[in-house]
Amino acid sequence: MRRLRALSALAGAAMLLSACAFESQTYVDVPPAVTRPTMPIPPTPASSTTSPVTFPPGLFPAASSTTLAVAALPKPVASPRDARAPEPRNDLGIIEIPRIGIKMTMLEGIRLTTLDRGPGHWPGTAMPGKAGNVVVAGHRTSHTKPFRHIDALAPGDEVIFTMPDGRFVYRVVSTEIVSPDRIDITNQTSAKTATLFACHPPGSTKQRIVVHLVLG
Repeated sequence: MRRLRALSALAGAAMLLSACAFESQTYVDVPPAVTRPTMPIPPTPASSTTSPVTFPPGLFPAASSTTLAVAALPKPVASPRDARAPEPRNDLGIIEIPRIGIKMTMLEGIRLTTLDRGPGHWPGTAMPGKAGNVVVAGHRTSHTKPFRHIDALAPGDEVIFTMPDGRFVYRVVSTEIVSPDRIDITNQTSAKTATLFACHPPGSTKQRIVVHLVLG
């Protein structure tokens, strides 16, 4: 009798484990099929030819310029694999941050060979004044260290880009500290925004300080 009870207990445990392993699968008892009386199908009426439907002009709005702008957002290039690879100098314009006393040439590129000269624009991100996200990197403790005091920026502070096609004033919206793998800071936006970033804390590469801005 005891042996029979033990075997029954083992069988119950095996069933429980089996249920846990397949708990995402649901079993439903299907009732036997019920035969329903067939009903006569009414005859199909003779087909008739209908004229095409026309809509009055102006009923549906044309594609807006906003829709077209979103479709044409810039595409950031991938982060460079060799940060020390030589990169030709390409001066884009002037970046000015009155709060921290910065007014420097902004260059194209984010390799260290470019950032050693000054703030660098992430290739493929928006240009100042255009729809999208203008992404700019800079050193904090080495070479010209333009972003040394970037942590002092507060909402409302100005960041001014003077480019061949105009002068564009962005204002700080927020600041955050992120991990180095947060490549999403280069994501493009339908609005005219900008992002400044640098290593954090000063002298360390463990994190990144990111300042978000908006035009106007």
